[in-house]
Amino acid sequence: MKLGKSLLAGVCALAMVPAAQAADVKVGLISTLSGGGAALGVDIRDGFLLGIEHAGVDNVEVVVEDDQRKPEVAVQVADELIQSEEVDILTGIVFSNIALAVVPSAVNQGKFYVSPNAGPSQLAGRGCHPNYFNVSWQNDAMHEAAGAYANDAGYESAFIMAPNYPAGQDGLTGFKRFYEGEVVSEVYTKLGQTDYAAEIAQIRASEADVAYFFLPGGMGISFLKQYADAGVDIPLIGPGFSFDQTILPAVGDAAAGVRNTSEWSPDLDNAANQRFVEGFREAYDRIPSMYAAQAYDAAQLIVSAMGKADVSDADAFRAALREADFDSVRGDFEFAPNQHPIQDVYVREVVQQDGVWTNMIVGPSLQDHSDVYGEDCNM
Repeated sequence: MKLGKSLLAGVCALAMVPAAQAADVKVGLISTLSGGGAALGVDIRDGFLLGIEHAGVDNVEVVVEDDQRKPEVAVQVADELIQSEEVDILTGIVFSNIALAVVPSAVNQGKFYVSPNAGPSQLAGRGCHPNYFNVSWQNDAMHEAAGAYANDAGYESAFIMAPNYPAGQDGLTGFKRFYEGEVVSEVYTKLGQTDYAAEIAQIRASEADVAYFFLPGGMGISFLKQYADAGVDIPLIGPGFSFDQTILPAVGDAAAGVRNTSEWSPDLDNAANQRFVEGFREAYDRIPSMYAAQAYDAAQLIVSAMGKADVSDADAFRAALREADFDSVRGDFEFAPNQHPIQDVYVREVVQQDGVWTNMIVGPSLQDHSDVYGEDCNM
């Protein structure tokens, strides 16, 4: 699917965009738009397109492709976008295993990759690259914040669980890095799993003070419904991925009152976020998710760089991206030396507002937080 310039012409220019626009830029957006993770990819796509529209530029063309949550498909699509479509920038990938299959080849071919979601540790540390920018987080961040919150909440023992793929492995590593209590059991599930009866039985038998789980998309929906039906009285906490706006409408009461961690929330009080949330709801008739917010910021970052340099001048464009001179929906935003964010991570609570389940901020968990892998990044 190609979305050309006429569709993407903005109606409301931001002050940061200068009158003299740089050369045209072609963006290849590869995301999961079918199958179990489709809701995440759809929100990334929609948030990114809204960000381009809000930037008020008419010289960005976005080519959208579905990776079907298959690394081999993503690699094929990326090669076509680079070689046949001649895109300047790639973005959009949801899952870390797909990012690890696509990003190294893309950046080594001289293309920029701006991540609106996946943040595997390998690309933050020794596998970092001058053309790779992550606008969301390094995978560990929200899990680290959850570990810190579990300490503050007084949970002395935890059962922890995640899918067995790079983001899941990073996630539980991050939780353990900050959690000071006892991890009584560490379980890895299959990516895409829908039946969690065995794991729920393990949680019940563990007698842990809390169960921490990372299951994004349809996996989280299945688990939360089954957990509520099972009547287990061990409280849950999780990263924002497990209680995101793509999940909450499907699980409803099963998530009520649960605390989770995220770098973004729809109630963050800044002008850029208010404009984004209102614009997203008007355009798509739903509350945006963190995936949409991150993609919106990715679009804003790219347009901000276009206002300072032509993408054909790689060194200048890279420097412009690194400056991160845009109004983030998260408020303050800057890149660490490994080109991953330095940002606050919050504790949120699942609440019902006007009949709709969503999240509200309780308070900060980690402030001005950056990842540990940057120490191994030599750029």
